[in-house]
Amino acid sequence: MRVTISKDIFPLAKVFTISRGSRTEAVVVRVEIEHDGVIGRGECVPYARYNETVESVMAQIEALTLPVTRETLQSLLPAGAARNAVDCALWDLEAKLSGKPVWELAGLDAPTPEVTAYTLSLDTPENMLAEAAKNASRPLLKIKLGGKGDIARIEAVRKGAPDARIIVDANEGWTPELYEEIAPVLVNLGVEMVEQPFPAGADDALLHIERILPVCADESCHDRNSLPALKGKYDMVNIKLDKTGGLTEALALRELAIKNGYQIMVGCMVGSSLAMAPAVLVAQNAAVTDLDGPLLLAEDRPHGLTYDAKHVYPPQPELWGAPDNSSTQKELS
Repeated sequence: MRVTISKDIFPLAKVFTISRGSRTEAVVVRVEIEHDGVIGRGECVPYARYNETVESVMAQIEALTLPVTRETLQSLLPAGAARNAVDCALWDLEAKLSGKPVWELAGLDAPTPEVTAYTLSLDTPENMLAEAAKNASRPLLKIKLGGKGDIARIEAVRKGAPDARIIVDANEGWTPELYEEIAPVLVNLGVEMVEQPFPAGADDALLHIERILPVCADESCHDRNSLPALKGKYDMVNIKLDKTGGLTEALALRELAIKNGYQIMVGCMVGSSLAMAPAVLVAQNAAVTDLDGPLLLAEDRPHGLTYDAKHVYPPQPELWGAPDNSSTQKELS
C-alpha cells in the first residue's frame, strides 16, 4: 500500500464571503492510496476554524503507519480533514478492488439525485438582490449572513427570488439578542432555518430562547461525540465529512442523529467534486442537501459531479466510489 498526498488549488468563480472573511480560491488536499496497482482517491478541505492548515493535515497523513484500513483509521486519526481524505480514498479503493460500488459496500440503497442548495455569499443588500435574481429559478438558496444589516440582506434576497426556499447561515455571527430581533422577521419572509447562529462555545443560550426559527448545528456538531451537548439546543445537525473525519463516521452520525430526533442537513466546505461525491451518499433523503461546492469554482476536476438547475447527481465511475472494470478484482488485504 502506497499513499500519495497532493495540494490542489481551485480558483473560485467569484469572491466568496462569510462572517469570518473572504476567499478567492479553494485549497484542498488530495490523497491517493495505491494497492496492487489500483488507486483510490479522496479529498479534504483543511479549515482554519478547526485549527487545520494544509501543512498540518498533510503531516497527519504522512505520519500514518501503513497498511491502514478504514477500521484501524478511526483510532489512528481524530475526526477532521486528514481522516476524511484517507477514509474516502479507502472506500474508493475498496470499491475498485471488490467490484462493488461504495453504496453497496456500505449497505445503502442506490443513490438518486438530490435537490441541493445554492449559496449566496455575504455582501451588500444590493449585490445580494442581484445574485438572488440571477438564481431565482433555483429551488433552494442558502444565504450567508453576518449580523448587522442581515434583515436588509434577506429582504433583498426575498425580493430577488420570491419563490425560492431560503435557509440562512450565520457562521456563529449572531448574539441571542439579535436572534430574538431577527428571527420573527425571517420567519415572516419564509426563511426555514438558520445554521449556527451563536459561537459553538456559547450555544447554551439556545436553551433559554424560543426557537421560532429552527436552528441547525454546524460548528457545534462534528461527530457522534458531539450529540450529547446538542440536546435541547438544536433542531437539525449539519453533517460535513471534513468534520466527521470521513464517510465512515458520517454515516454513523446520521444514523444516531436520526435516532435522537434531529433532522439531517448534509453540507460541505468549498471543494471539488471529489470531496462532494461521498457526501452525496450521506445526503440521500436528508431534509437539506447543501453540496454546491463545485458550482462555486471557476473549474472543477475532470469527470466532476453533474448538476442541473435543481439537483446534484451521484458520481460517475470515473470520479469516485465505483468498481474499476479495467482492473482485475482483488480482495483488499
